[in-house]
Amino acid sequence: QVQLVESGGGSVQAGGSLRLSCAASGYTSRSRCVGWFRQAPGKEREGVATIYTVGGSTYYADSVKGRFTISQDSAKNTVYLQMNSLKPEDTAMYYCAAFSSLSGTYCITISAARFGYWGQGTQVTVSS
Repeated sequence: QVQLVESGGGSVQAGGSLRLSCAASGYTSRSRCVGWFRQAPGKEREGVATIYTVGGSTYYADSVKGRFTISQDSAKNTVYLQMNSLKPEDTAMYYCAAFSSLSGTYCITISAARFGYWGQGTQVTVSS
């Protein structure tokens, strides 16, 4: 059974940084797409970034390009989201999600519908 566990959320002032972690267990396949999503109260869930674990190709939403970086440590089965220059509008619950895929093409579009495994979420609060 695949499990995803997020950590690293917290409160920070605008302009600050946080690093989220997503530790995965239970996978039988190395090739998968892992993504970060966020949802603020009263708003729709938004795809933030994805990474394809074979080759490490990454994709970002326009709202976070240049500020957020998704990366992986394959040995630890962990994906990270480094968030810099945080803004109050980045405040949300952040979720890690994943699905197995033999092709990285399906990682390009950050669509929640593709993701079958989800973590419990970690809260990020950015104050002005």
